[in-house]
Amino acid sequence: MKNRFAVVCAVIAVMPCSFAMAAGPDSAGMRRDTLSLSLDSCRTLALENNPYILNAGLDVYAARARKQEALAEYFPKVSLNAFAFHAFDPMLELGITDILGESDFSSNLESLLGSLGETYGFNPVYSTLRHGLMANVSVMQPIFAGGRIVNGNRLAALGVEAASLQKNIKTRDISEEVERGYWQIISLEEKLHTLDKMQELVDTLYRDVSAACTAGLAKENDLLQVRLQKNSLRSGKISLKNGIRVAKMNLFNSIGVRYNPYSTIANDSIPYIDDIVLSDRFGTFASPDRYYRPEDEVVANQDETRLLEISVRSVQLEKKMAMGEALPQIGAGVSYGYSELVTDGRMNGAVYASVQIPLSDWGKTARKMQQYDSKLQKARNEKEYLDAQLLLQVRKLWLDLESAWEQLQVAKENVDVARENVRDQTACYKAGMLPVSDLLQAQTQLQEADNEYIDQCIEYVVALNAYLDRTEK
Repeated sequence: MKNRFAVVCAVIAVMPCSFAMAAGPDSAGMRRDTLSLSLDSCRTLALENNPYILNAGLDVYAARARKQEALAEYFPKVSLNAFAFHAFDPMLELGITDILGESDFSSNLESLLGSLGETYGFNPVYSTLRHGLMANVSVMQPIFAGGRIVNGNRLAALGVEAASLQKNIKTRDISEEVERGYWQIISLEEKLHTLDKMQELVDTLYRDVSAACTAGLAKENDLLQVRLQKNSLRSGKISLKNGIRVAKMNLFNSIGVRYNPYSTIANDSIPYIDDIVLSDRFGTFASPDRYYRPEDEVVANQDETRLLEISVRSVQLEKKMAMGEALPQIGAGVSYGYSELVTDGRMNGAVYASVQIPLSDWGKTARKMQQYDSKLQKARNEKEYLDAQLLLQVRKLWLDLESAWEQLQVAKENVDVARENVRDQTACYKAGMLPVSDLLQAQTQLQEADNEYIDQCIEYVVALNAYLDRTEK
């Protein structure tokens, strides 16, 4: 699959050398290394370590091996044969009556030879095949096999292409999954940053309200409301930090990055999870109009579209191979070897040809053809339906992208409005025209607007990349 993102130049071999290194203080005040991961490096690590992508690569390897296996059918089959035996009694015995048949003449002749044999020491009965040895080398070259060799090789080539396309699809899916996990962490970290800013506002407000209470200008209830808001923010930060760690563990497991989840257990070879930081942040967002591609063109370039074509073509080749079983098969061969059976041992050779014409399988093959006709029509029906589904998917990706862009604009405007509202409410509170509860509510609304804006940024980035994954080929 063509990757629209730049691949990291250095292959990740040793983790401390794989990422940008920075130093940061730990809880004891000592400095420790911080590892920085970009989105591109996470994708590269996923390609190297994700088991599903590795297995897809093994499927491609197996498909290529099957293609080489099918290619071997073009070449002669060479075999070495050897045979030896020893019988308790001769397997062949021939006497005069066996040759001339039962008659008075043959009986008299056999009796005469029997008496002469006793006198001169020979056996009138010829016996052989009590032991023997034969060894030869044969070469058989298929000349015509009903088209099964040619079509089998074409089918194997389609298998390699299908496995490669499946790997591309799996790579794209894993890449999108890694990207969603990456941006989820960024989203949580941005929300934590928002809580930090809100904490600063509430801390400032707490000092002001505390001073006002000391001077008798504010009620103790106002100070309690601010303290409740401070505790709410502290609780939110604890939850977010835990969520960030869990999201990181999920991402690192999927890309094969080792980490130490416990700050209390030192491990110099494995970094603490909080010391692995994600470096990418939101950039400038452009309107989706600049990325639009004609939907028919996009669908035609999809790996899934080619897979559907392969599924139909595969059934067609399977049908031809089944038909080849009922066609004549022609081969030629040569054999040469040593034989010691009836006669004394000697070398000999032979050239031969074979023709096999199936006569009784036409009815069976005709039924097979009907089955493959049904199977082929099913494949075509599925292709037609799934082509329409692919078109629907591309259209949905574009609509989701447009919707995410519009939602992003609304969220951005809400942040501006909420920030302006906080400024106005703060001025009114300082002028004594507004209770502290209203100011706290305005700050809460700003926090919610910031969080919504972050979520919409993530939605737009994910929607954009999902669309580009299918259009930039």
